[in-house]
Amino acid sequence: MGKFKLKNLLLVLAIGYICFTFVNQQIIMHRQKVELKKYNEQLQKVKEENSRLQEETNLAKDNPNGYIERLAREKLGLIKEKETPVINSNESK
Repeated sequence: MGKFKLKNLLLVLAIGYICFTFVNQQIIMHRQKVELKKYNEQLQKVKEENSRLQEETNLAKDNPNGYIERLAREKLGLIKEKETPVINSNESK
């Protein structure tokens, strides 16, 4: 009778260990999937930013004077003679 209880106890412990390991691995896999999704979203944003910068670089190479003028207007708020400045109140919000 003692051997039978010991075998049952060992069997229950082995099954418990296997279940614990399985659940633990599922939790780890879920965390890694969430992290992978986050990194893929970051990668997509970086690719879009890279594409935008590449287009801006090409514009600067193709028409350097137009590019400089656009930057002066956008960043510094400069205007040409006889132009009326327009202030967009939505941009500051």
